[in-house]
Amino acid sequence: MIDQVRRFNRTVTQRAGALDDAFLSRGRPLGQARLLWEIGPDGSDVRRLRSRLGLDSGYLSRMLRSLESDGLVAVDRSGADGRVRTARLTGDGLAERAELNRRSDLAAAAILEPLSARQRDRLVTAMAEVGRLLAASAVQVTVCDPRHPEARRAVRAYVTELAQRFDGGFDPALSISAADQEISPPAGLFLMADLHGDPVGCGALKFHPGGPAEIKRMWVAPEVRGLGLGRRLLAELEARAAARGVRTLRLETNRALAEAISLYRSAGYREVAAFNDEPYAHHWFEKTLPS
Repeated sequence: MIDQVRRFNRTVTQRAGALDDAFLSRGRPLGQARLLWEIGPDGSDVRRLRSRLGLDSGYLSRMLRSLESDGLVAVDRSGADGRVRTARLTGDGLAERAELNRRSDLAAAAILEPLSARQRDRLVTAMAEVGRLLAASAVQVTVCDPRHPEARRAVRAYVTELAQRFDGGFDPALSISAADQEISPPAGLFLMADLHGDPVGCGALKFHPGGPAEIKRMWVAPEVRGLGLGRRLLAELEARAAARGVRTLRLETNRALAEAISLYRSAGYREVAAFNDEPYAHHWFEKTLPS
């Protein structure tokens, strides 16, 4: 498998022009061209650029300085917080980005042109699948402080989705609590799934000494569903619960979340009688963890 991945990488880097020092004959390497595209017409926070592209801060700074010296980019510091820098495209930068887009379309067409209609369909379908699987492999799951701004973003997205999907909406104040102190060590923990600097999933544990632990705040962003992230989060929560000596995990869910119910059942959770008075629950599940 490793050999196949390496052959694929060599083919793609050559076919995409990553080996050229003048990408698309524009006098700059692919990295700088990609940076122009990522900054976009509205500009971008430099920290988010670094996270989204997975670049070393020093290397990103050197690329930005090179683009600044070419008159394509301007980097400004925020008046409210001098540590925050924003990169914006100048007029020449916007024109260069538009030209790169035009030439990129031509390069993509050149890849497709020699192929038959059937081969084109096979190629773009395979590319879509490869893109999704590469995204899945890029997701990082880590323990996070639930007070962190990105954790807050994830929980807000979770609450918003439940409010849209539940009959009658969802008010977390009426639900059984999963407050910050309840899902922070040692009382619990909060897992965050991150993709290129954006939260795309979360899950939490509430520990009860001598009793079953609870799974809370399970959520996966719609754009990454179908990549196995929900199962990955669930397995990570189970592993961390087992490491704490937990032998029984419990959770409850709403009947509107059919995909979650399917996940829990396929992961070995069995439906049991209600073990709490959660007003939004219709199904209660339990799983015995291996010792």
